[in-house]
Amino acid sequence: MIMPEFHKILTDWYKQNKRDLPWRVNNDPYYVWVSEIILQQTRVDQGINYFIRFIDRFPNIDSLANAPENEVLKVWQGLGYYSRARNMHKAAQQVMSGFNGYFPKTYIDIENLKGVGSYTASAIASISYGLPFAVVDGNVFRVLSRIFGIETPIDSTTGKREFTKLANTLLDKPNPGTYNEAIMEFGALQCVPRNPNCNSCPFQVQCVAFNKAEISKLPVKANKTKIRHRYFNYLYLKHEKSIYLEKREQNDIWKNMYQLPLIESLNALSIEELLSSEEFKSLFKKPGVIIDSVGGEIIHLLSHQRLHVKFIEISLLHSETHPTWLKIPLETVSEYPVPRLIDNFLLEKSRNKMEHHS
Repeated sequence: MIMPEFHKILTDWYKQNKRDLPWRVNNDPYYVWVSEIILQQTRVDQGINYFIRFIDRFPNIDSLANAPENEVLKVWQGLGYYSRARNMHKAAQQVMSGFNGYFPKTYIDIENLKGVGSYTASAIASISYGLPFAVVDGNVFRVLSRIFGIETPIDSTTGKREFTKLANTLLDKPNPGTYNEAIMEFGALQCVPRNPNCNSCPFQVQCVAFNKAEISKLPVKANKTKIRHRYFNYLYLKHEKSIYLEKREQNDIWKNMYQLPLIESLNALSIEELLSSEEFKSLFKKPGVIIDSVGGEIIHLLSHQRLHVKFIEISLLHSETHPTWLKIPLETVSEYPVPRLIDNFLLEKSRNKMEHHS
């Protein structure tokens, strides 16, 4: 296939099919950056509301940089992969201190921002500044591997190099932003992972995978990710009209978010095993710990982890002090950024309480 033909077919398709998305209102690098970070691990339909909410609260770099981290995490709550929000917060501070509050204009400076990789840097550089850098993400790997019949694994060093070289060769240098948006949109809407609509595809004649009936085989991945199983026993501790929260400060999932006090075990524990464990006993200095209820196991899936979660409701007859616990009045709990799993549990509790009182 001649190279100019590729980008022409692609951009013609894009003009006909592109979605009306809030970050496409202008090419403001701040908007492009926020949208790209949100969409790294989030579907577009879910990401739209988060983008609008985020921009509403932090309309520019300055407002994001000067906000407390807690507030940034609260606005991000429910999106997952919270390191994205923490990194954005730090990157905004980098822009304020290193670039006088103006978003950097070179690829290298953009890529040096916290949490920005080559893909995001290419997207911002091309869409906002018209710089000739091709994006290479999951959508692009899939589109190129199928159309050109490339079987090199996309998660290998050789594969990444091969696809990046091809992507840059195909790039429409005079219009890199439009081209990059077009190929990402094409992968998101047309050349989708499962059951793509090949019958209406403008590349059907040239597509190697279609003509060899190998659509489902491409792209190739060499390594299957191992899933790690973890067992979380959350303690919903009530005393008068307050509950207890603790901050996750270790370098792990949900860093700097708040949670109910947690006992993590190596395997699933019965309530008897949990209550007789040294870890549970050592938490309470005063007598008067009443177990109100034990929830069933909830499975919470993260990208490479499978959490087996139980919530144990406990009434305390006395206020407890613990080095990592905060005693929070129930009416202010919603101000704290918590993982979605805990937010769902707390929402359910407050709903049940309201129904009980109505």
